[in-house]
Amino acid sequence: MDLQKEFESAVAKSKQLPEQSNENLLKLYSLYKQATEGDVNIEKPANMFDFKGIAKHNAWEALKGISKEEAMKRYIQAVQDFAK
Repeated sequence: MDLQKEFESAVAKSKQLPEQSNENLLKLYSLYKQATEGDVNIEKPANMFDFKGIAKHNAWEALKGISKEEAMKRYIQAVQDFAK
């Protein structure tokens, strides 16, 4: 199976994972965004009380420079780990 198909399968499986911690959800979110869009391409939320938005932005920004392929591999591995 090629990487894109494995990634799409992992995305589908991620929706069926048991409830996850916020940390795990941020990891999946940031890896997904890096895999599908590349480096962060949006401004950090200006509202300092938008804790969720800021956390998501920071998690994605932390992956800056990682290739889309590497992000896909890490996403697939994370879904497998979280399913255990």
